[in-house]
Amino acid sequence: MNTPPIAPLPDRPIPRLAAAAARERLAGFPILTITGPRQSGKTTLSRLLAPHLPYYSLEDPDTRALATEDPRAFLRQASDGAILDEVQRAPELFSYLQGVVDGDRRMGRFILTGSSQFELIESITQSLAGRASMLTLLPFSLEELEAADRAPATVDELLYTGLFPPLHDRPVAPTVWLQDYVGTYLERDVRQILHIQDLAAFQRFVRLCAGRIGQLLNVASLAADTGITRVTAESWLSVLQASHLVFLVQPWFTNLNKRLIKTPKLYFCDPGLAAWFLGVREPSHLTAHPQRGALFENWAITELLKAQTHRGLKPSLHFLRDKEGHEIDALIETAPDTFHAVEIKSGETIAADFFGGLDYWRAKLTRQSLTPWLIHGGTTRQHREKATVLPWNHLAPLVEKLTS
Repeated sequence: MNTPPIAPLPDRPIPRLAAAAARERLAGFPILTITGPRQSGKTTLSRLLAPHLPYYSLEDPDTRALATEDPRAFLRQASDGAILDEVQRAPELFSYLQGVVDGDRRMGRFILTGSSQFELIESITQSLAGRASMLTLLPFSLEELEAADRAPATVDELLYTGLFPPLHDRPVAPTVWLQDYVGTYLERDVRQILHIQDLAAFQRFVRLCAGRIGQLLNVASLAADTGITRVTAESWLSVLQASHLVFLVQPWFTNLNKRLIKTPKLYFCDPGLAAWFLGVREPSHLTAHPQRGALFENWAITELLKAQTHRGLKPSLHFLRDKEGHEIDALIETAPDTFHAVEIKSGETIAADFFGGLDYWRAKLTRQSLTPWLIHGGTTRQHREKATVLPWNHLAPLVEKLTS
């Protein structure tokens, strides 16, 4: 079997925080499965983790044909292990992989990558339970870009560019790359799964999702505005979630107040992708954009998610809101009844009303320990009685608390 040619690694790959967790999993499991959205860096990370392993992309038609038509022969030629990219494209492999790793229990033999959770999770649950460890790799965090001295200089540049790795390791305009990403990956992958006939309706659906980031999810309204049924909207949304392109943040519940909101919030995996769907084509478009605050919140929420996910930790991210509108944007539990409460504001100047939600819930949740934080779009860092104030480009103190 000939290995298909693959793109060279970037000259200076930006180190990934997930590498440490990945190495731990490789030492303790025969198979490491890395999931995440398309172009989040799964292949690059896999090749850096195991440069000695041969690489096979199941996107390649010839490779996929052999893997699906004669999986025993395919795996025999990879008997010492391999990196199998986009492995959900050949689900026939999973049951045969079980026999291969059961016959030889060496750790770290295979690295599987995939961008669709539907096929991966079902196949691993059925065939590779106890043999494979799963790790999610999202686009870069700002923390990773700062460590590599490649971070955007301004908030608007960050929200416009987003954090997909190709936009930070090659000279390509974000608008051009994101347009190709949507056409090449998002629309193709989703259409393959759902067999969508009306592409215009699907595009409209995704744009409307982008217009609702940071809001409570109302599937009925989303369906009506798109011109589709609620069942179709739920199906499309579930596939966008399974493809790691959007995610939901669930509310935190307590018996203290029966008037708590119990509807999740919708976010995109990357603020640059959401901005593209909202028509942002250069950073200056964000200066007075009505969705700038929502895009900033979307970015901050993904940073909190990546802080835990990329370290191999199970995310503990929620939000808190009652029917009167008292809200905490992010509530992260780090120990029983111990929370970090985070308010997110895109404004550069710190206003007194920024702390309203934090003050309200600190007084209300007397049985829980809440450590309050404020992330804002300016450069001020302060330690106040009401909260620790962090600028957008210095979240390290909060990340340390969430991951220690």
